[in-house]
Amino acid sequence: MIYKRVAARLKAQDWLAITIEFAIVVAGVFVGTWVANMNQGRVEAGETRQMIRNLRPELGNNIAIFQAVENYYVVTRRYSATALSGWRGDPTVTDRDFVIAAYQASQIVYTDINGNSWAEAFGSDRLRTISDRQLQRDIGQMMSIDYIAIEKELFTDYREHVRQVIPEDIQDAIRAHCGDQRNAIGVNQLPASCSIDLPDNRFTQAASALRARPELVGELRWHVAAVASYVNNLQLFEKVTGRALNRIGSGT
Repeated sequence: MIYKRVAARLKAQDWLAITIEFAIVVAGVFVGTWVANMNQGRVEAGETRQMIRNLRPELGNNIAIFQAVENYYVVTRRYSATALSGWRGDPTVTDRDFVIAAYQASQIVYTDINGNSWAEAFGSDRLRTISDRQLQRDIGQMMSIDYIAIEKELFTDYREHVRQVIPEDIQDAIRAHCGDQRNAIGVNQLPASCSIDLPDNRFTQAASALRARPELVGELRWHVAAVASYVNNLQLFEKVTGRALNRIGSGT
């Protein structure tokens, strides 16, 4: 109908009326588009809020994982101290304790968290719809963490070389009786002490073989430093995750 009126105006060369008609059309298109965008924006905002709420259990689980892994390395750090004392010839450290500690110091665990899965689940487009800028930054940081690259640093020369020296029967016994044990959230935990029923002479021989490799002391120190760096990163990730969880919990 409006097109017939425009055609009639053109024939009559009623430019004022044509301009008004054109303005009405443009305004109608603009308002329609604006309303559609507003509705779409409300839908997307609602979806974003729901997705953020759905993140709460996973964020809480990640914090529990970080803490469990950090506790694991508290235990390996104690074994490392015992092993270093054994290399120094500390008389309070038996050959049995020395060999077990040297092996347990090489044990590692990691989070099994994949930052890429966050990016795939949430998406960069969805990230931009978060109105809370701090929460947006925190979730963006969690999405960008390359856990695999960080965890590679745990596979040190010490872990490889000490296991080349300790006899396989002792290694098998340690793994069988004092190896990783799954906790309630599925993260490995390491026993704080270890008792193995093997003859003393097996540990005496193994301790001599370890002491004949003094370069392992330097490698263990490097291993301890690599673990400490990894734990520091986890504590940073835990802080960011906890802050995001708090903001979600507060309804911001």
